[in-house]
Amino acid sequence: MQTVIHVNLFRLAMPLLGALAIVRAVIFVLRQAFPKAVWLTTWERIIATAIWSWLALHISGLLPYVVEALEQIAIPISGLQHINLWTLMRGVVTVSLTVVVALWVSGMIEARLMRLEGVDSNLRIVGVRVTKALLTIAAFVTGLTLVGIDMTAFSVFTGALGVGLGLGMQRIASNYVSGFVILLDRSIHLGDMIQVGADNGQVTKITTRYTVLKHPTGAEYIIPNESLITTVVQNQSYSDTRLRLGTTVGVAYDTDLELAMRLMSEAALAQPRVLTDTAPRVFLTAFADSSINLELGFWIADPEEGRANIISDINLAIWQSFKEHGIQIPFPQREVRVLNDKTAENPE
Repeated sequence: MQTVIHVNLFRLAMPLLGALAIVRAVIFVLRQAFPKAVWLTTWERIIATAIWSWLALHISGLLPYVVEALEQIAIPISGLQHINLWTLMRGVVTVSLTVVVALWVSGMIEARLMRLEGVDSNLRIVGVRVTKALLTIAAFVTGLTLVGIDMTAFSVFTGALGVGLGLGMQRIASNYVSGFVILLDRSIHLGDMIQVGADNGQVTKITTRYTVLKHPTGAEYIIPNESLITTVVQNQSYSDTRLRLGTTVGVAYDTDLELAMRLMSEAALAQPRVLTDTAPRVFLTAFADSSINLELGFWIADPEEGRANIISDINLAIWQSFKEHGIQIPFPQREVRVLNDKTAENPE
């Protein structure tokens, strides 16, 4: 008696396993193309399941029946004709693919532009932003055109949407325009030390909506670009990175002022960050109640390395030098006298 083993299930399983391998390969390619894309990690499982389900329907021969059922589900949208669920799904998939390709191309262009050392950093950022925006818009329009959706049918909808966005998102639009203005006029660059109001720090990132300042303490401030256009910005690195700092010390009235001033200058020159071409200078600023105030002024060329640390080092050096030479830093002293009135006794 001969046993017959049906292998139809194996014939179906092998292509499905091959389709699964293809899906994993596609996901791997996407990972390589977008190494920093957070959205890919979030949507990876959904994308893999959708692609594999589509291939499974095609391999099993059920795809035509599913497509026919989706075409029967009409979606009423004003101004659009012959829109059904199948057309909508095709549009979503096609637009998604074209946008992914556009982002991949823009990523390659960004990598090339950021390596151009002879081009200003702001111009490189502008080129990256404009290229990404144009490619994304072109990919969206191309995707809808490939599906067969007439873009003129969206004229009323896009007009109403534009009016709504214009009224409700004026500040956001202003920030975007301000971002491009900042990048084009080159008033602020990456690495500049700026101060906006009470916030100050080094510019670490310039986007089309906001600018990030990193304070020496590690705190980061997100400044809307509109604020950088409409308010006064103190840029310590606009034309010259050199910055003048100062510290004030009070000495006793019997101090040898020439010696004290020389020791203060030497304490500043001993610091490697202090510039020597513009020598530190000491000024007598005031005859105070308890001391003579001396102000030390010096220049540095790297304000991004911090200001409080260099002032602290110089103050410590001045303190040690004054102790070695017997120079006193006085502090206010007050004398309090208590007077008791003695009342004469009345003899009785």
